[in-house]
Amino acid sequence: MNSPGHGGYVVLQQVRGDEWRMIGEADRRPGLPARKSRSQAVRDVIGREVREDEVFAVVPRSEWRNGLDH
Repeated sequence: MNSPGHGGYVVLQQVRGDEWRMIGEADRRPGLPARKSRSQAVRDVIGREVREDEVFAVVPRSEWRNGLDH
């Protein structure tokens, strides 16, 4: 399912306050606008629809890797 031409996302879930946990990565689905693509990435990672009490952040995989550079 890896499609380097379309990039991908890292999905984080808010645990509490300013604490976040990385929960997975998802490939970007071609043909979807950016916002819908990020929403789909969350559903792909968690395997279901998001509940109202859950908060997720989706970061482009390339930005995540750039952030790891020292």
